[in-house]
Amino acid sequence: MADVAQKIKIMKGASPDLSAATYQIFDESHTMGNALRWMLMKNPKVEFCGYSVPHPSENLIQLRVQMYDGLSSLGALLNALSHLDDVCNSIEDIYRASLANGQYEQWQEKS
Repeated sequence: MADVAQKIKIMKGASPDLSAATYQIFDESHTMGNALRWMLMKNPKVEFCGYSVPHPSENLIQLRVQMYDGLSSLGALLNALSHLDDVCNSIEDIYRASLANGQYEQWQEKS
């Protein structure tokens, strides 16, 4: 069986209850960072969320999540990932349906 690469790592300095933690997410860029930040900030229990790309040559993002009332930032992150997956699936379904129905604009280049 092939080794599975680690996707998410909790960085040092996280609070013991994970109410505030920084996560390293490997093989992702600004696209995922901004989408996750947006989805996390829609949660009213999230006090703060921000992300950074430490260096352009490193293929990872660092995501900081701080929660109100000592709630788990890991739970909020997993919830945000699930909701983001649902949004992407909905967009894909609508796109494929409109493509199958021919509901799209076509453009032909004149030579």
